[in-house]
Amino acid sequence: MGLGDWVGEQAKNVRQNGLDGVRDIAYDLYAGLWWLAYPIPRGTNVYDRGDWDVLVILDACRVDLLRSVADEYGFIGSSENVERVESVGSMSKEWMAKTFDADHADEVAETVYVTANAFSERILDEESFLEIDEVWRYAWDEEEDTVLPRPVTDRALHAAREHDPDRLIVHYVQPHHPFLSIDGFDAATFGPDSSDTVVDALRKGKIDRDSFMSAYRDNLRAVLDDLELLLSNVDGKVAVTADHGDALGEWGVYDHPVGFLHPAVRTVPWVEVEATDTGEHTPETWKASPETGDEEVTDRLRSLGYVG
Repeated sequence: MGLGDWVGEQAKNVRQNGLDGVRDIAYDLYAGLWWLAYPIPRGTNVYDRGDWDVLVILDACRVDLLRSVADEYGFIGSSENVERVESVGSMSKEWMAKTFDADHADEVAETVYVTANAFSERILDEESFLEIDEVWRYAWDEEEDTVLPRPVTDRALHAAREHDPDRLIVHYVQPHHPFLSIDGFDAATFGPDSSDTVVDALRKGKIDRDSFMSAYRDNLRAVLDDLELLLSNVDGKVAVTADHGDALGEWGVYDHPVGFLHPAVRTVPWVEVEATDTGEHTPETWKASPETGDEEVTDRLRSLGYVG
């Protein structure tokens, strides 16, 4: 969205919503100022952290969120097994740009990247990788307005068995919103006529924090349930982490603007697991769709709250 488009959208917002629209503008300007921190080098690149074979990215997963469900999953065991590390970015596109960089070109060239995050279209050069599998192009769930975990798991298993790459990175959408189950929240309030996400709803007091956290936690369970399947059908050392966390009011910010430095966003979980392929699961073959156009990419990023 260009500056002129943004000004037009904000003017419309003020006309329709009055003081609430003015508050939205003030918040957007404040959050946008964190772009100035983008050049600050922070965090450790995942290629420099351990000798993992498979790296699992849980999009927008806070450290405290993963620790809160750790004892429900045998491969984690307890909250004490969830380390806290610093990410190189505070938004997916920042994480991609700073992870798959020139300094790690050799490692990237031996990497298969299976991703449900549509920023791959705008940030990455597929020729830099052994392969990029953009699952969001052909396995988008129109009803849930996101990519569910299973197609990502299936494509990751296919990549592991077909290519046996030196490095396999599996990037799920969840626990990032949209939330698959929202208790006590009328999702229709934030339908096609509104650009608000559930995080905006929390900021504006339209959903209470307990309901939000319950749904956020359920989204995490949805992907961890599928991760159990992945771990029993792939060989090697697996590291589970996130591209960034999520701010829920820290320093007055909600969500995860580019450059944001608060630990709620810039520190992420890190769990290491040894996995063995039992061969018990045969992944479904997902049929690729025709080339996805720019408008469709924008729509899918909008569903994740990245485009206003």
